[in-house]
Amino acid sequence: MNVRTSGRIEGGIIRCTECDLEKGLEMRKWVLSGILATEETYLSHLEALLLPMKPLKAAATTSQPVLTLAQIETIFFKVPELYEIHREFYDGLFPRVQQWGHHQRVGDLFQKLASQLGVYRAFVDNYELAVETAEKCCQANTQFAEISENLKVRSPKDSKDQTAKNSLEALLYKPVDRVTRSTLVLHDLLKHTPTSHPDHPLLQDALRISQNFLSSINEETTPRRQSMTVKKGESRQLLRDSFMVELVEGARKLRHVFLFTDLLLCAKLKKQIGGKNQQYDSKWYIPLTELTFQGPEETEPLTIPQVPDEELDAIKVKISHLRCEIQREKRGNKSSKVIDRLRKKLTEQESLLLLTSPSLPIRVYNKSGKGYSFLISSDYERAEWRELMKEQQKKCLKTSSLTSVELQMLTNSCVKLQTVHHIPLSINKEEDESPGLHGFLNVIVHSASGLKQSLNLYCTLEVDSFGFFSSKAKTRVYRYTTEPKWNEEFEIELEGSQTLRLLCYEKCYNKTRQNKEDGESADRIMGKGQIPLDPPTLQGKDWQRTVIPMNGIEVKLSMKFTSREFSLKRMPSRKPMGVFGIKISAVTKRERSKVPYIVRQCLEEIERRGMEEVGIYRVSGVATDIQALKTAFDTNHKDVSVMMSEMDVNAIAGTLKLYFRELPEPLFTDDLYPTLSDSVAKESCMLNLLLSLPEPNLVTFLFLLDHLKRVAEKEGINKMSLHNLATVFGPTLLRPSEKDSKIPTNPTQPISMGDSWSLEVMAQVQVLLYFLQLETIPTPDSKRQSILFSTEV
Repeated sequence: MNVRTSGRIEGGIIRCTECDLEKGLEMRKWVLSGILATEETYLSHLEALLLPMKPLKAAATTSQPVLTLAQIETIFFKVPELYEIHREFYDGLFPRVQQWGHHQRVGDLFQKLASQLGVYRAFVDNYELAVETAEKCCQANTQFAEISENLKVRSPKDSKDQTAKNSLEALLYKPVDRVTRSTLVLHDLLKHTPTSHPDHPLLQDALRISQNFLSSINEETTPRRQSMTVKKGESRQLLRDSFMVELVEGARKLRHVFLFTDLLLCAKLKKQIGGKNQQYDSKWYIPLTELTFQGPEETEPLTIPQVPDEELDAIKVKISHLRCEIQREKRGNKSSKVIDRLRKKLTEQESLLLLTSPSLPIRVYNKSGKGYSFLISSDYERAEWRELMKEQQKKCLKTSSLTSVELQMLTNSCVKLQTVHHIPLSINKEEDESPGLHGFLNVIVHSASGLKQSLNLYCTLEVDSFGFFSSKAKTRVYRYTTEPKWNEEFEIELEGSQTLRLLCYEKCYNKTRQNKEDGESADRIMGKGQIPLDPPTLQGKDWQRTVIPMNGIEVKLSMKFTSREFSLKRMPSRKPMGVFGIKISAVTKRERSKVPYIVRQCLEEIERRGMEEVGIYRVSGVATDIQALKTAFDTNHKDVSVMMSEMDVNAIAGTLKLYFRELPEPLFTDDLYPTLSDSVAKESCMLNLLLSLPEPNLVTFLFLLDHLKRVAEKEGINKMSLHNLATVFGPTLLRPSEKDSKIPTNPTQPISMGDSWSLEVMAQVQVLLYFLQLETIPTPDSKRQSILFSTEV
C-alpha cells in the first residue's frame, strides 16, 4: 500500500515537472514569436530606408544629382549591412519557431547576432553626422526634403498595399532604439530557458556581449547628445524634459518643459503643418540662480479647476471605444481613410484626458515674484523635478541672461535635444511596444527599515495607465517608529500598466508649519522607488516578494497579479459550513435570514463608526485583519462582534467587499448580467430585471443600496460620492460569467483585450450608479420595509 502511494506521489511529481516544462516551453515560444513580430517590423523600417538609396545613387552620376555619393554614403552609412544581418537572423529563426519542440535550439542565432554588434558601433558613431547631413541636404534640396518626409513603410500584418509614412530622421533613429532594447529581449528569453538547456550558455554569452556593448555606447553618447555649445568654453546641457500642463489664467495649456544646467525653459509645441519637423515657441524662461519655489507673501492661493471623476471616466470610455474600433477596422483591412479618421478622434480624446487629469500643483517664481504653475498627475514626478532643480541650483553660480536671438536659437535646438519626443498618446507608441498589464494587482505593503529616527510614516502607490501615472493607494500613518509595519493589502486595477511606484512620506501634524511651496501640508517625501511590472514574473498565481530600496530606506512588498480572464473565475469554497465562497441562497437558508449575517454585521459596524471615514470602501484595510475576520465568520466565531469593535473600520469594509467578490456567482446573477449590462440605456427594463433576482440576492442588494446612499449623503466629509461608490462596488456585484465576458480569448490582441475590459467595467459602474441615483425602488413586495428594517432580517 505504501509502495503504491509512493508511486502515485512520484508519478504526480513527474507529471508536475512535465507541466512546468510544458509551460516553460510555451513561454519560450511566446517570447520568440514576439521577437519575430518585432524583427518583421524592424526589417520593414530598414527596407523603407534603403528604398530611396538606389535611385539616389543612380541620380548621383547624372548631370542633375539630388545628392552627391559622399552625402548618400554618410546618410545611409551601414544601413545595407544592418538589413542583411537582421534578414539572415529572421530567416534562421522563423522556421525553427514554426517547427517548435522540446529540443529546438535558437541560441546560436542570438550569439551570432550579438557578435555582429560592431556594425551597430559604426552606425551609432556616425548617427549624428548622418542626421546633420540629411538636415542640411533637406534645406538645400526641396526634392530630397520631399523624399525624406514621405518614406513609405509597409505594415507586415496588413495587406501589401497598406503603408505608413515616416520621416527619414525617425527611421534613422530605429537602429539606435533597436540596439538599446536588445538586452531586454535576451533577459526575457533567458528567464524561460532552463539552465540544463543547450541554449542557456549561448544566450548568456549573447547577453554579456550586448550588455558590455550597451554600457560602452551609453558612456560615450549621452553627454555628446545632450551637450550644446553656448559660448566658447561654456557648455549647457539638457538635464530633463517633459510634457506638462501649465495653468494660465485658470486655463490648462499643454507645454514642453526643458530643464538645462543653468535655466528652466517653458515652450509650446507648434502645430505641425505639411509634415514639417517639430518646432517650438518659447513661452518663458527663468535662470536657475533666480528661480524659487516660494512666492512673495501676498501670493494668492492657487485655485485648480477640478474635473469630476465622472467626466474623466467618460473620456476613458470614448478612448477605449475608439481603440477597439481601430483594431476592428485593421483586422477587417478597411480603408486607411476610416482608420485615419478614428485615429484623429482618438488623439483628440487622449489629448483632452492629458489636459484634464493632472491636479497636483508645482509652482515656480522668478526674482520679481512672478509665478508660473504646472499641474502634474504624479507626486513621484513632481518630487523628481523639484529635487533636480534644487540640486542643480547648488551647482549653478552664474546667471544666464539670453538675448532674444539666443533664446530663439535655444528654443530651436530643443527639437534635437529633447529626450521625450512625443506627447504620451497611443498614436505615438511604437507598434512593438508592450501594451502593459490589464487586470488586478494585489499589493501588500509590509514594512520599512533603515530609518535613522522615529517618525510618523505612510506610503502611497502609483501606477501608469492611459499614458500617465497617478496615485492609486495610501497606507495608514504608522506613528512614531523607525520600523513601521503596515501589512496593508491593496487591490489596484491595471489598465495597460507597466510600472509600480512607491513613495514613503513623513506625516506632519503641525498645522502652523505649512509648506509654502504649493500651499499644501508639509508632509515630506522620505524616499521613492519604482519597479517594472514584468508580465513573465507576475504571470504565476503565487505572491512575489520584493524590496524597493530608496535613499537608504528599504520597503518590503508582496505582489500578486490576476489577469482579466482569470479574475472572472470564481472558486467555490471547500468549507461547506463557511460563508465565503458559498452561494448566498445556501447561507441565508442555513441562517434562516433574508440578508446574510456577515453583511448585516459589517454594515452595522460601518454605520456606527465609519460613515465619516475619508475614503471608506476605497482605502484598503490591513490584510491580516481582513483574513482574521474572514476566518471568524467562516468558523461562526462567537466573539466576531467583539473582534469587529476593536478593528480598523477599513478592514471591516474590506471584509464586506471580499465576501461579495468571493461569491461563486455574483449578486447580480450570471443569467441576469448580459441583459442588465446591455440595458443601461433602456431604463424601463432595468427595474424589472432587478426585481427578477432571487429573493436573497434582491433583499441583500436593496439592504446594501440603502446603506451606500447613506454613505454618499456624507460625501462632504468622507469624500465618497455615488460615482465613487459605484466604481468600488460595480465590478464586484456585476461580474460576468466566463462565457459572457466580452474579453477576446485570443491573446495576440492585448490592447484590444484591455480596452474591451475597460468598457465592460465602466458598464458595470453605470448599472450600479443608475440604481444608486434612483430616489426609491418601487417593489411589488409590500413587506419590503419590514424586511429591511426588521431585527429578524
